[in-house]
Amino acid sequence: MSVIAVARLELRRLFVRPLTWVLAAFTLGELAWRFILLLGQFLANQIKLAALPGGPGYTDLVAVPMLSSLLTGGLLPFGLAELALVIVPLLTMSTLAGERSNGTLPLLFASGLSGSQIVLGKYLALLLWLALWLLLVLAMPLSLAHGTHLDWGKFAAASLGLLLMLAALAALGIACSAFASHPAIAATASLMLGLGLTIVNLGAQMAGVGNGAVNWLALSTHLEPLLRGLVSSVDLVWFALLIAFSLMLAIRRLSAEKERG
Repeated sequence: MSVIAVARLELRRLFVRPLTWVLAAFTLGELAWRFILLLGQFLANQIKLAALPGGPGYTDLVAVPMLSSLLTGGLLPFGLAELALVIVPLLTMSTLAGERSNGTLPLLFASGLSGSQIVLGKYLALLLWLALWLLLVLAMPLSLAHGTHLDWGKFAAASLGLLLMLAALAALGIACSAFASHPAIAATASLMLGLGLTIVNLGAQMAGVGNGAVNWLALSTHLEPLLRGLVSSVDLVWFALLIAFSLMLAIRRLSAEKERG
C-alpha cells in the first residue's frame, strides 16, 4: 500500500458517506442563493455603476464576493470561505479519529504503512474533494463570463486564496483528528482552531493595531489580499507554514502511536 492507495481508499469513503453528499448539497444550494442575490443587486445598480468612471464591475460585486463575505460586510449569506470553517472540520473529523474509535487504525499500521503515508494519503483525498467543491462553486460566476467583463487575474488570485484556505483547514483538521479519540472531539477542536485563526486579530484591530504579530497570525490577514487580487509571497508562505506544521504534527502523532503498538 502506498500514499496513492490510501488516498483512493479515503476518497472512496468520502463519496459513499451520506454526510459528504448532504454537506455538498447544502453548501452548493446556499452558495447558489448567494450568487443569485449578488447578481440581482449588480443588475439593479448597473445603470448607476456604469456612470462611475472606473467603478466596480461583475468581478468585484459578484464573482469574488461569491467566495467570501469579507468583501460584502456580512450583509449577505455566508460565502465559501465562511462555510469552509464548518464544512472542513466535519469532513476531516473521521480521517484518523474515526479509524481510532472504530479500531481500524491498527490494521493500517499492520499493512506496513508509515505515519507519513497514512497522513499524506488521507490529506490528498481531502484536497481532491475540496478542489472539486471549489470548482463547482467557481462554475457559477464563470457561467456568465462570456457575457460580462470578468477580471481573470483578480478572479484567479481569489480562487488561489480559497484553495490555499481549504488546504490549510484540511491540514489543521487532520492534525486535530490525529490527536482526538473521537470524531466529534476532532471536529470541535478543528472548528475552534479555525475560528480562532480567523478572529485572532480582532482585538488588535479594535485597538488600532494593524501590522503587529497578532495580525500576522490571523487567517483573514492573508486571505483578504488574495481576494482583492494581490498575490504576495508573505501570504503564500503563511499558508505553506500552517499546512506543513499541521501535517508534521499529525505524522509525529501517528508515528509515535505506531511505535507504542
